[in-house]
Amino acid sequence: MLQGHRTWVFDHKPVILSTGTVGGPFEANGAIPNDFDLLHSDLWLNQDSYEKAHKVLFEQACLRAIEKAELQKEQIQFLLGGDLINQITPTSFASRTIGTPYFGLFGACSTSMEGLALGASIINAKGAKYLLTGASSHNAAVEKQFRYPTEYGGQKPPTAQWTVTGAGAAVLSDTGDGPCVTSATIGRVIDMGLTDPFNMGGAMAPAAVDTIEAHLKDRNIDPSYYDLIVTGDLGKIGHEVSFDLLKKHGTPIQENQYQDCGLMIYREGQPVLSGASGAGCSAAVVYGHLLNRMKQGEFKRMLVVATGALLSPLTFQQSETIPCIAHAVSIEYEGGATV
Repeated sequence: MLQGHRTWVFDHKPVILSTGTVGGPFEANGAIPNDFDLLHSDLWLNQDSYEKAHKVLFEQACLRAIEKAELQKEQIQFLLGGDLINQITPTSFASRTIGTPYFGLFGACSTSMEGLALGASIINAKGAKYLLTGASSHNAAVEKQFRYPTEYGGQKPPTAQWTVTGAGAAVLSDTGDGPCVTSATIGRVIDMGLTDPFNMGGAMAPAAVDTIEAHLKDRNIDPSYYDLIVTGDLGKIGHEVSFDLLKKHGTPIQENQYQDCGLMIYREGQPVLSGASGAGCSAAVVYGHLLNRMKQGEFKRMLVVATGALLSPLTFQQSETIPCIAHAVSIEYEGGATV
């Protein structure tokens, strides 16, 4: 299964059997509302705290994915997921409700593809027939922890990004019809010495480039193998920085081939500064918008490179720099409509 230094190639090609995506009111007013299974009209979700609302987001995404796969909770062998809140409590508390054996993951905003890579590895090794993986974030809960409570109304620089209120989950199986997970490249921690928590895109861009180049080298393929290479949530600043770095390194990637989930989820005119972020960003965009486009036949092969900044409020207070990571997963689908 191991090819090169850090890439897994999945001979059995685990299938993404179904997905579930949930969003909040800001996402309902965004660029891809029709790609969510469920949208909420307020941030509270009938809960008495934002953290509890965050938990509900993930619960709903998981349960919707299970329902669409026409399975029962008891048939899911493992759940892999995580979020940005201390001790990943929203995901862990949601897992208490779902009742499935659980792996809690923390890769910050790279968690969606960390979970998909590990889940595909388990399925490929026949460690499960059905498993569930996903990630989530909630704007008011995450902003309160990493920056300022939203009620404070603090000003942000143009490099900052807007945390997505959303969740995405996928059911993986060893059989079935759907897009297949064909390989995964595990990221290494890259720290270029940046300290600004309002410029996550710039901090994460080198990690995305490192993983993309490692993936291409390990698999001995050209970027043209993929119809789409999409980063998790670098936003405008990080996307531009990473594209410039790839060109500087001689990686022949085309501008129209290289996109970012953080630039897809919101429409022009929404006050998101440099774009979207959050563990729920790539999870919702990939498991909703991009897989829908793939199933419609718009493209057949994509490489998803989810990026994460591995800081905490404590490390920032201690004047630490920001270590970052990126995990890449290739998804391929030969079915779908013909464009």
